[in-house]
Amino acid sequence: MTEDDPLGPLDPDFAAHFERADRRPPCQLYLISPLDVTGGFADRLARALDAGPVAAFQLRIKDVDQHGAAKLAEPLQRICADREVAFIVNDSIALAKRLGADGVHLGQEDGDPREARDALGPTVQIGVTCHDSRHLAMEAGEAGADYVAFGAFFPTATKTVEHHADPSILSWWASMFELPSVAIGGITPVNAPALVTAGADFLAVSGAVWGGDEAAAVRAFAAVLAG
Repeated sequence: MTEDDPLGPLDPDFAAHFERADRRPPCQLYLISPLDVTGGFADRLARALDAGPVAAFQLRIKDVDQHGAAKLAEPLQRICADREVAFIVNDSIALAKRLGADGVHLGQEDGDPREARDALGPTVQIGVTCHDSRHLAMEAGEAGADYVAFGAFFPTATKTVEHHADPSILSWWASMFELPSVAIGGITPVNAPALVTAGADFLAVSGAVWGGDEAAAVRAFAAVLAG
């Protein structure tokens, strides 16, 4: 039993027997920003979004006040809007409301989905980090989340990892619920196929794109997701 999951351990072989339902849309790419989005990042974002299909972009910046964050966000939000890519704000319901963002992504300490829904309205996408816990994911779904995020699946330098998820949790979730799941944590074009096969609805990636040629990386992920 994990600390956050009173349901106990999940059979790791669950993923081996999983078959994605035909009614479930194909897995899509979900980009997460680096912490530094200054300088030429807006141009990099445009190149990435122009290189292949991207469903959403999450602005994840830390230690910046709301005014400064809004100033950094505005050009990036325009780039996403011009390409019909959902613009998601990490952590801050207040910033998401200020920007009129398409969504907000909440960590376990960042507020309740019900609070976000009341503040942001019925059409805004609300995602919740659920680590490696089926229990937390079910609670998020009951609270009105539009998607749940599991991870980390692989080692990552993007953030400190305290929870390690097994792909079987994606298979279990897809077998039990219609609500989409997002896989996150150290995902690259090389290790992504296992998560797609396991049932992830979105692959959330950061370092694998922004750590090198962003356009080439998005093209590589597009090839994986195209099968």
